[in-house]
Amino acid sequence: MYFFVVIASEARQSRCCFFGHASMDKQFYIYLMTNMQNTVLYTGVTRDLKRRVYEHREELVEGFTKKYRVTKLVYYEMARDAQTAITREKQIKSGSRQKKIALIEGINPLWHDLYDNL
Repeated sequence: MYFFVVIASEARQSRCCFFGHASMDKQFYIYLMTNMQNTVLYTGVTRDLKRRVYEHREELVEGFTKKYRVTKLVYYEMARDAQTAITREKQIKSGSRQKKIALIEGINPLWHDLYDNL
């Protein structure tokens, strides 16, 4: 299955690109997760998206995501390097809830769980 993702650039801009499964190697990921009711938003960054989301889903990670049962991956972007990914994560975290919702709904308007498509 193929889907659209956004690649973050150093200039605080992003561009949408079409990716298949093979392009997910050696990337950094900025991701947004929510609970089953879509009422809580969590932003994170990782090099291994599938593993990290699995840890959240199985409640293996102590803290916010376990406390609020954040288990559904609803958005992610790819970045070329760690610094770009961390900068983009901070940018998203500092944005309003409405901006995060706009990011999600821009590529995932029905808020489907994207985990099974990784």
